[in-house]
Parts: sequence; structure tokens; C-alpha cells
Amino acid sequence: MRASIVRRNHLNDYEVTYILRPALEESEVEERANVIAEIVRGQGGEVVAVERLGKKRLAYEINDAREGNYVVMQFKAAAGVSKELDRLLRLHEDVLRALIVRLDAKMLTHMAALAAATPPPPPAPA
Repeated sequence: MRASIVRRNHLNDYEVTYILRPALEESEVEERANVIAEIVRGQGGEVVAVERLGKKRLAYEINDAREGNYVVMQFKAAAGVSKELDRLLRLHEDVLRALIVRLDAKMLTHMAALAAATPPPPPAPA
């Protein structure tokens, strides 16, 4: 009985990459990213990082769009949260595509090593 209780409360590490419609302004992309992060928080998850990669050309057209605004979000949550997030992203009119992957310990170690090896970005000009 105890093991099932511990397992139910265990948070997994996830990463979701989603592509938003290209017609959105930067402020709208920020707003949509915040709404999606709130979905995770509202379900009891924890958002670790959100990175907006900007507008990029798509490998193939999706709904007549040739480019899209890419956003990557890392989060910790129970398994049911990732399924609910996937369902809600499919229903969201501004999301062209989304992919949620569960990160295992080996991947997290690799990502931490990459982050440590990457020099920090230069300071923004004043």
C-alpha cells in the first residue's frame, strides 16, 4: 500500500515543444506561453523553464503555415498532467503542433552537462 502512495505522488520530468501560429505578435506568444504554463501549475505541476525560440521555418506546411513560433517548456508533474496538457494543446486554436516527452535520469544528466559546458550568453547592449 505504501509503495502505491509514493508512486502516485512521484513527479516525472517532462519537456514539451509546441509551435504557435506565425501570425501571433511577440506579446501574444508570451501570453499563450504563460497560459500553457498555468495549465501545468493548475494541475499540481511545477514549471522548471520556458524558452521562446522565436519564429522559425517549418520543415513542411501545417494548416497552410510555412513558419511558426517555437516554445520549449520543461516541467515536473504526475503522469496524468502530461496527458491532460496534451489533450488541451490539441484543442488550443493557436497551437499548430505539440510534442511532450518524458525525460529520464540519463537525459537530465546530459542536459545538465550541456548547460554547464555552454558559456553564458553575452550581456544585452545598454
